[in-house]
Amino acid sequence: MSFFGLGKAVTMDLTYAAGPTQRTAVVKSDQGSLDTLPLFTDGDTVAGTVHISPSPGKRVDHLGVKIEVLGQIELYFDRGNAHDFVSLVREVMTPGELVAPMSVPFEFKDVQLPYETYQGINVRLRYAVRVTMQRSYGNTVAQEFRFLVRNAGIPPQLDGPGIKMEVGIEDCLHIEFEYAKAKYHLKDVVVGKIFFLLVRIKIKHMEVEIRRRESTGSGPNTYNESETIAKYEVMDGAPVRGESIPVRLFLSPYDLTPTYKNVIDRFSVKYYLNLVLVDEEDRRYFKQQEITLYRHEL
Repeated sequence: MSFFGLGKAVTMDLTYAAGPTQRTAVVKSDQGSLDTLPLFTDGDTVAGTVHISPSPGKRVDHLGVKIEVLGQIELYFDRGNAHDFVSLVREVMTPGELVAPMSVPFEFKDVQLPYETYQGINVRLRYAVRVTMQRSYGNTVAQEFRFLVRNAGIPPQLDGPGIKMEVGIEDCLHIEFEYAKAKYHLKDVVVGKIFFLLVRIKIKHMEVEIRRRESTGSGPNTYNESETIAKYEVMDGAPVRGESIPVRLFLSPYDLTPTYKNVIDRFSVKYYLNLVLVDEEDRRYFKQQEITLYRHEL
């Protein structure tokens, strides 16, 4: 797979060693478009060939070319202070003159890629191969080729109890809802039931939401942001006492990540199942419970 970028004096192109068998995945870019990028996992070898070509008819003097594998985390409220948690460098060309296209192989063996790529509301964690041609007089040319990292983790213990909760308003409403488990892989199905034990208010609508809560920073500089990832309509109409309604919510269609806990002391991501009831006067009642998401396959 190749990626192209123009510098002031040269064109840079990167081809990964795996060629057409290179794993890829689709991710949303900063601008909202969908990009297909190479996919790696922790311990993979990042290798390929960099192709560098001078502009037609030009000779390019340079002070050397280096290739880096970078892993960075950046908080949006602290832009310009990205933290490099992976930084590997290879010098691949010595100072000289570029008069014709050159292809330079590179290899970084068994690279530690411990954290997954993540694009959040206030934080992003990204990986890239950066190619830099150093030139005098401040005319250095650099091009980054992004790649994704996803890691299949060890499934958590699933022998614990499921989720069972109650929503109640004294003498007006009493609802129990239960789900078979509290830990799900990203292609899993949330299965549960909702029981109406007492209904003395007129409910017109009920839904289950999946909500993501992102926490960034620490101490007084902690920022919490929540967003609704999915909505599942449980019922549309008034329930009666003694009624039970099944819930079956497939997770695979949604843009979910695993639960992340305190990544490099910079951010955490948690998920919740949120039960929402709306009565005929548009008053909203809700109850939420944290769930754990994990990636069981790439």
